[in-house]
Amino acid sequence: MKWRCSVCNYLYDEDKEGNPFLELPSEWRCPICSAPKSAFSQVGGETVTDPNAPTVADKMVAQLSELGVKYVFGMPGDSILPLVDSLSRQDKIKFILTRHEETGSLMASAYGKLTGELSCCLSIAGPGATNMMTGLVDAATDKAPVLALMGQVAQAFLGSEYLQEIDEIEIFSPIAVFAESVSSPSQAINLTITAAKKALINMGSAVLSLPTDVLAMPLIDDIWEMDKHVFKQRIQPPEEEVKKAAELINKAKRPLIFGGWGIRECGEEVIEFAEKINAAIATTTRVKGIVHETHPLVVGVLGSVGTRFAAKTVAKADLLIVLGSGFRQRNLLPDIPIIQVDIDGTRIGRMFPVSVGLHGDAHATLKMLIEHVKPKKGDQKFLAEVGKLKKLHQAEIDGYAADRSVPINPGYVVTSIKRYADGDALITVDSGDHTYWFYKNYVCEGERTLMSANMACIGFAFPASMAAQLVYPDRQVICVNGDGGFGQLMADFTTAVREELPVKVIVFNDGKIKNIAKEQAMYGYPVFGISFPNPDFAKFAESCGGVGYRITTPDELDRAFEEGFKLDRPVLFDVLVDPDKMSPVVKSA
Repeated sequence: MKWRCSVCNYLYDEDKEGNPFLELPSEWRCPICSAPKSAFSQVGGETVTDPNAPTVADKMVAQLSELGVKYVFGMPGDSILPLVDSLSRQDKIKFILTRHEETGSLMASAYGKLTGELSCCLSIAGPGATNMMTGLVDAATDKAPVLALMGQVAQAFLGSEYLQEIDEIEIFSPIAVFAESVSSPSQAINLTITAAKKALINMGSAVLSLPTDVLAMPLIDDIWEMDKHVFKQRIQPPEEEVKKAAELINKAKRPLIFGGWGIRECGEEVIEFAEKINAAIATTTRVKGIVHETHPLVVGVLGSVGTRFAAKTVAKADLLIVLGSGFRQRNLLPDIPIIQVDIDGTRIGRMFPVSVGLHGDAHATLKMLIEHVKPKKGDQKFLAEVGKLKKLHQAEIDGYAADRSVPINPGYVVTSIKRYADGDALITVDSGDHTYWFYKNYVCEGERTLMSANMACIGFAFPASMAAQLVYPDRQVICVNGDGGFGQLMADFTTAVREELPVKVIVFNDGKIKNIAKEQAMYGYPVFGISFPNPDFAKFAESCGGVGYRITTPDELDRAFEEGFKLDRPVLFDVLVDPDKMSPVVKSA
């Protein structure tokens, strides 16, 4: 038999070569263009294929497993069925069915944020693919490694306005770090590896468009070993630049460390650095909990949803050391020298002027800074002021904890969560007025938090809580929601029940999108279009097979939390909070 390369037309003649083509080793390549065996097709006669031969879908699933993928989130359907079938015939990757593709993509984004490992979501072509957009944008902007597997109509129908046909590459390229179509079996393994590497190294969303006919084609290529093709490295800035930064730090009397997402793996080193130079520490919302907020030097979250006490502390500093953040709220930063460390060099100096910019991984750079700076006692007056502001902040929190008014004060709910949360709880927080209440008044002492930071995506927290429970099956996972955010994807409460994920969902129920009302008032618009009738969320949870509590008073809240937090089942707390109490926005020190 003769076999022709589809890339360069090289002809492999078995009579001349003396070996049957199908018996060539899997790593054999075209001697002219280096195309893989899968790029060859038989010339003339009936193509010899093994009916039990693995398909493109089988090989892609095996390759994803080799890459360490443990879950695929999403919904099956016509154009992606070969891949779903392959998932059903193996036991290394678990398919998590969701009721909505947005839930699946948000779960994938949250999983990527929590682990730093490749996460996958899946959908059919057309509306299934577009429903994943929100989660993929969240992953793209919050730097989470996600691979989206999108079904596509068969190649014969591309360009013919076939049912559910859309140009997936055109639509998703603006937000993806990589977007390609697997148009032939010979591309499958290479593109799967390339997409995974782009997602992992560039930290964002990668997209593979998968025509259903290609997924079902046979593929003889071997999968690639991960440790020979995928490598992670920590980028470090030049030592001379680190020395410049150290000189500035050594001269400063009131340095302040401001940590962003870059410090998520190095909380202990941040504390070590702060104690060595006697610097106060503020953080962004994304890393609330990375450093214990009861530490004498930690002043909490800086930002519009943070505390005015953190803003006041920053205003008194004479040097700002920004670790792994491109902080956009310039109005909260004083006009002082700034050292900025970021793994993305384009973000250094983008939002504020910088005295020394260090392009590198925050963890690796921080270790270098610790070695180069000199120990200092610090400005005792400044440090005393930090202590005073921390006490004022705690007094404010204590005031909310003592407020047993009805309707329930949102601040009371936050302090109650603190009383019943485990010391290592993971708390996912949605976007809304409750976000402000939580980040201002919850003091982390080992608990970790997770949110949609750059997109502030309403609806994120509940899917994220399910992903978090998969990552940490033995830890308490708490989901802090508004009624607006939970209402968007509440149908997937059945997913938590089916997968036996004992998440604790707290809904701040005020019958309105309160944060929008706050923004309308802040910008001088009349309050309009922000109220809606709510169902009984507690009864809804029970109808799904979970546990629900309807709460109207502080006493009911205490009893429900005392009982519900102990249950090993999905639990929803429907808390009717005061619709008129809004948490303020921090605009300046």
